[in-house]
Amino acid sequence: MTPTPLATAAEATTTEIADGVYAYVQGDGGWCLNNAGLVAGGNGQSLLVDTVATERRARDLRAEVLRLVPGPPRALVNTHFHGDHTFGNYLFPEAVVIAHEQTRTMMDLAGLHLTGLWPDVCWGDLELALPDVTYRDALTLHIGGVRAELLHLGPAAHTTNDTAVWLPEQRVLFAGDLVMSNAAPFCLMGSVSGSLAAMERLRALGAETVVPGHGPVGGPELIDANEAYFRWIAELAASGAAAGLTPLELAAEARPGPFGDLLDAERLVPNLHRAYAELAGAAPGAPLDVGALFQEMAEFNGGLPACHA
Repeated sequence: MTPTPLATAAEATTTEIADGVYAYVQGDGGWCLNNAGLVAGGNGQSLLVDTVATERRARDLRAEVLRLVPGPPRALVNTHFHGDHTFGNYLFPEAVVIAHEQTRTMMDLAGLHLTGLWPDVCWGDLELALPDVTYRDALTLHIGGVRAELLHLGPAAHTTNDTAVWLPEQRVLFAGDLVMSNAAPFCLMGSVSGSLAAMERLRALGAETVVPGHGPVGGPELIDANEAYFRWIAELAASGAAAGLTPLELAAEARPGPFGDLLDAERLVPNLHRAYAELAGAAPGAPLDVGALFQEMAEFNGGLPACHA
């Protein structure tokens, strides 16, 4: 069916992308302005895919969900552990929260750390609500007759705990941050090679509609665009390492590059660090110094990246 916007409120737009399947898209998809999804099945049952970053935005999301379905969601899937996709969990107490097993572990370790990266954001009175149910490789949910397949794209891609939510009958893919739209991909906590492998797996599903983690809804061309970006990162890192350049030096030399028009293009710096680590033999998802690399990214950007959450 042709996606039709249903409502716009608090800088978020809800669009029905298949019968009873909705994409909740926030703003331009920049830092912490993530997307969510809603699957409305029969018998009043529903599934929410991800929440949002701040208390205000989570309350707006809850109001929108309750406008579309007769009661709170039966289940809530977190596509990975980052706070912009999980901080709103606590405002859906009726839902069973489901995620990859490492998502729960990483949420517990990270806590509300994300709020410290942008102290000027009005985060609100947040509470951490960890997943109630975890899975390892794959899990199938049946939401009022709608089949939703949860797939772990590992060992690492955007993070080490990425879940894609695939609706095979509707041909709809909720990709989480495995796929970005009009925004630079980000694999500081994941893998360049793993992201390329994830794109192959996602493409093989045959999705007609792709809901990215950030930015406008599209089709399989979004997978192609993300794959092209990661191939560029891999090739750029190989040439830079051979020339003896640091990732920051290489980023300064390469900018703006063929993807310089993407939102949050400063992610080039941490993405190159991840590629360099893999060239040096680091395993996909091996920990890097996130704080130090975030500061280096800010240096490259000429200041802290804007976050309008």
